[in-house]
Order: sequence, then C-alpha cells, then structure tokens
Amino acid sequence: MTVRRDAGIYGYERALRRAGLEPIAGVDEAGRGACAGPLVAGAVILPPGRAGIVPGLADSKLLTEAARERVYAQVVRRALAWSVVVIDNEECDRLGMHVANLEALRRAVARLSTRPSYVLTDGFPVDGLGVPGLAVWKGDRVAACIAAASVVAKVTRDRLMVGLHDDWPAYDFRTHKGYITAEHEAALAAHGPSPVHRMRFVNVRRAAGLEPAPAPALAPATSVGQDQPVRGSDTVEEDA
Repeated sequence: MTVRRDAGIYGYERALRRAGLEPIAGVDEAGRGACAGPLVAGAVILPPGRAGIVPGLADSKLLTEAARERVYAQVVRRALAWSVVVIDNEECDRLGMHVANLEALRRAVARLSTRPSYVLTDGFPVDGLGVPGLAVWKGDRVAACIAAASVVAKVTRDRLMVGLHDDWPAYDFRTHKGYITAEHEAALAAHGPSPVHRMRFVNVRRAAGLEPAPAPALAPATSVGQDQPVRGSDTVEEDA
C-alpha cells in the first residue's frame, strides 16, 4: 500500500479501502503529558465517501477550543461508530503512563459498536487490538480517523477538567487542563497536590514533600547578562 504525500488527510483511509480493508478505525489519546486529571482515549470509524468528510477536521492541537467543539459535533454525528475511554489519575499512577496509554487505546477500540478491520494509531504501534493496524507518524495530522479520535479525546478531557476545576478551584484546571504552567506550579507549591494529581510525576511528588527540591543549575557564563539560573523540566514521570 502506498499513500501519496499529497493525498490529504483522507488518503490513508482511501488507500486502505482500495486494498479491501474496511471499516477503518483511528485511535488517539489526550492528557498523557498532564500531571493532573485523567487520561482519555478516543476511537472513531468514519464512513466512506462524502458522509465521512468532516468540515474543519484537523489535529485537535491545531484547533481552537471553539473549532474543536464544532468538529466534535460533526464527528459524533457522522461517525459509523465512536467511543471514548477515561482512565483516572489513580489508575495512571498504578500502571504508569505508557502502560495506561496503551490500555486506554485498546479499551477504546474494544468499545466500538462496529468492529474495525484495520486500526490506525498515532505515532507508535499498539498490540492487543485484535485486528491488524498501522502506526502513523504524526497520525493526528495526516489521517482523518486519527484526527477525529484526537478531537473526541481532547474535547471529552477538557470538559472533564473544567468539571474538576469546580471541585478544586485553587488549581485553575479549567485554564491549563492539568498541564504544567507557571501558575499551576505556584498552586502546587501553595496547596500541595490535589486528589486528582498524578503522583508519579516528579513535580507533584516534590510538592507533596516526597522528592527533594532540585539544586539550581546555572547557565554557562557565555556573555554579560547570561548568568541567570536555568531551570530544567521537572514534570518527568517517576518510574518507581
């Protein structure tokens, strides 16, 4: 199977259908890099032809919040089947983020009301799907069904994070959706982790007093005015 570079976002599905593989599901997740809140996976099967052309469809990260909501409504209306799976922060901590991510993607495919003949995944292969599949580099930008799944996952997770903001307003989850920002770091320092923070992340463990504060690293003094402390990333998931 060959997909032309200029085939557009629907090129993978068209090529697979020409090879006799249908229906085709796309699957993607939202929230893997966040240090608070759930991990959410979406799976979508779009119909062939004009019915499966979703106006404005693109990688969810490239769309505004309003555009994502419009595309979400179109996806769930047009899809032959779609599903969403939520894995809470406690299960993410128990499994570890990579294992939790794979499990979420498998569950999303398993919950589709229509069994796919082929599955496209974003970036890396997922075993245990029960059907053949293909990992597509930057799949949420080049394959329509993966882009649709990314929108379903992202919109669902954002709505959940807004709900968590109502429960834990001190952390402003409705703004940063659980990803680390300067304001989120400040809230962690002031209040410690909430019950929906992921304790495998080093910055959360540090806020809970379970990890020592890092020694400040200084940038090389290459020129005048370049001697400010440089702070490294502290949101890496702990493997413990």
